[in-house]
Amino acid sequence: MTVTADRPQMTAQEFEELAVHAARSIEGARLEFINGHLGGKAVPDGDHGRVIQWLTRICMQHRPDLWLDPAQGLAVQTYHQGRARPDGCLIPADAFVGQGEWADPTPVLMVVEVTSYDSDTDRRDRVEKPRAYAETGIPVYLLIDRDTCEVKVHSRPDGGRYETVQTLPFGKQVALPEPVGIVLETEPLKNWVR
Repeated sequence: MTVTADRPQMTAQEFEELAVHAARSIEGARLEFINGHLGGKAVPDGDHGRVIQWLTRICMQHRPDLWLDPAQGLAVQTYHQGRARPDGCLIPADAFVGQGEWADPTPVLMVVEVTSYDSDTDRRDRVEKPRAYAETGIPVYLLIDRDTCEVKVHSRPDGGRYETVQTLPFGKQVALPEPVGIVLETEPLKNWVR
């Protein structure tokens, strides 16, 4: 299929079939489909995993009614035609029960992405995903940017963008707005960057 700005590379259903095949054929393959374009998600390194551990513990301490799910894929964008694999989805514990690999994002309070050291990070985590998550209506997008040593909190989704974006350097206190309502002490993040 020829790709144009207004036509996707494939349908969401074709992508899902490809993603299943890739996962079975290529160890560690994690594909995404954002803005009608196929992309690969980098295999996380140890520091990336440690950042998710850190955030999971904080969420459990402050919001034991919620779970930071590190594995669930989401059907995102208008009419759920995109497929994203966030590094974490903050949800009520049973929110994804009975759903398949690409869950309905309605119960998601916050999505989390931790940048990887790959060539796609800028476009994917800083441009395409904020747009896709805002379009989907996810209340908070937390980007832990290991390249710039900053935390970016996107909130107040309005169609295709977040109206509020707060950027703070690692080491500052970061308040995650409602419906999350957690304050992060980000000093430890300095330990998990190159």
